[in-house]
Amino acid sequence: MRYRFSMRVCALILLLALLVPPTAQALTVPEARTLLSVYYIDDIPPEVLEKETIPDMLEALGDPYTSYFTAEEYGQFISSMRDQDIVGVGISARACDEGLLLQRVYEDTPAARGGLQAGDIIVSVDGRAAAGESLETLTGWIQGAAGTRVRLDCRRGETLYTAVLTRGTVVIPATVSELWEGHIGYIDCDTFGGETLAHFVQAAERYGAQADRWIVDLRGNSGGEVAAAIEAAGVFTGPGTLAFLRNGAGRIRSCTSSQEALLQSPVLVLTDQDTASAAELFAAAIRDTGRGLIVGSRTFGKGVAQNVLDQNVFPQLFPDGDALKITTSRFYSAAGSTDDTIGVLPHLTAAPELAADIAKLLCAPPPEEEETLRLDWYGTWYVNLEQALSADCRTAFTALLEALPAGAELYTGSGGSWREAGAEALAEQYGLDGYQYRGFSDTGGAPRGGAARAQGLTRLLQGNGSGAYRPDAPLTRAELCVLLAQVLNCYYPAGESRFSDVSMDTWYGPAVYALTDLGLVSGVGGDRFCPGDPVSREQLIAVMGRLARRLNLFLDMEEMPKETGGSEALSGWPEWAKPQVWLLALSQTTLQGETLSLLWAPLEEIVPTEPATRGETAALVFSLLAYIGILPV
Repeated sequence: MRYRFSMRVCALILLLALLVPPTAQALTVPEARTLLSVYYIDDIPPEVLEKETIPDMLEALGDPYTSYFTAEEYGQFISSMRDQDIVGVGISARACDEGLLLQRVYEDTPAARGGLQAGDIIVSVDGRAAAGESLETLTGWIQGAAGTRVRLDCRRGETLYTAVLTRGTVVIPATVSELWEGHIGYIDCDTFGGETLAHFVQAAERYGAQADRWIVDLRGNSGGEVAAAIEAAGVFTGPGTLAFLRNGAGRIRSCTSSQEALLQSPVLVLTDQDTASAAELFAAAIRDTGRGLIVGSRTFGKGVAQNVLDQNVFPQLFPDGDALKITTSRFYSAAGSTDDTIGVLPHLTAAPELAADIAKLLCAPPPEEEETLRLDWYGTWYVNLEQALSADCRTAFTALLEALPAGAELYTGSGGSWREAGAEALAEQYGLDGYQYRGFSDTGGAPRGGAARAQGLTRLLQGNGSGAYRPDAPLTRAELCVLLAQVLNCYYPAGESRFSDVSMDTWYGPAVYALTDLGLVSGVGGDRFCPGDPVSREQLIAVMGRLARRLNLFLDMEEMPKETGGSEALSGWPEWAKPQVWLLALSQTTLQGETLSLLWAPLEEIVPTEPATRGETAALVFSLLAYIGILPV
């Protein structure tokens, strides 16, 4: 760390010298080299900095989030985080068999003034049939020069009508809000920028008195400005620290919302694999503060933040309006956990296209006489069973029951009395033929079986292909890498293997590469990995200790006291494993001050050199992820 710090100081001195160039010009290679050395989150190999052009340097760096913008590209980047101005009629739609299905009609637009509504289908444009045409073609027909007219023949249910609209400049907001079913506030946020908070506040003021539940749709939201996401989350959480950023020098900055809570109603956040960056911070803030549930799929896992160096920061280096975006920090949630690679895990894992329907089912009001399903898990949620079993909702209801973890309490009743219920029993009772049990067939009665089942529910673990997990089987070094790669959602690299006995063509080769690249595992010496060797318990705990430090800021800051290494509790453990054993078994305490171990058994009962089993590994992964808040249980 001291070496890195001194190198950054030298680069900073050079940067100060570069800030008085003799003539204005676009960013030069030496200037880019210096900026990367000062601000980039990790040490940069010399061979990267020695490249002769900025594009070659960034390509060799291999960071997709560090990039150089020309003035034109930078303008487009800034515009992508703002409300968009286009010439058109003000609709959002998708192609369907009959033509163009309207998903949203924006307020104060030609379409709204012409009476178009969401759910209508445009069947022809200026007399040309829309059926069978692509979305791009239909959009091109509808758009045109401002002041010109377009004729739209539309279908609403069984009724046909015609609207003649005058095209004009339309503001397409990056965040829109609606009231669903008279009591559900819905916010669809595509990006976090300077206007986002105002949109959230406007939604709260417009629908807050009517809405008893809220849905925030972050599917497809690739992020934006951290401060905007934190303040928007504050509309639900109130003021407080909702995230942390740690830069390459180890300095930690709190990300605090000053926004007063405007909404007290529970919130459901919808996510998919494209929910990333600042959007992941928003979802994690709702999770860590217990304000609601996350529904959908695991998010992208972009746990790093970038700073944009531009004319406002260094006018001497960027006189032409160009800019350099550099990865400078890592994200951590309010609980100190990162989403880097692993993403944000939903409370209810389901296909993203079903997330909104599942959320709407959970937004049913408390029952009066209707037969209702009650879910007690991070709040109380109700599902109207008549609605859930209708043809339109049956698929979403099945997916909801599949997603429920073992810890969620289910009841049925009509308000006067409640009866305990189970997801599998309900699926059988109501004939939900599509229901699939997500657990493993051989873990129900086995020790630590609940841990494997809980991870199976979130699709973190895979069995042997036949629905079994084999909890009592020993774990090989290759299997450990594949298991952790599944948990972390690693992006498997395509490079050459680092070990002579690991081929990248094997089922475990990419996972070994990925886990080695993350610094979680290493070889045994002599350019070998020994993938078929069993993993001992001391090796497993050492790997999991390193994983704990990677995943959680507060665990990473823990340091074992020197005198503890010679304590009786750690006798029998090798010196190289003691810091990680101490971290997982002895460093944490309960609110009552008692030692809290994350291991699967009391430390004194674990023989360090014995082989670790798949069940023990699942239990340790489960307890770690649950303890740091990454895995909702």
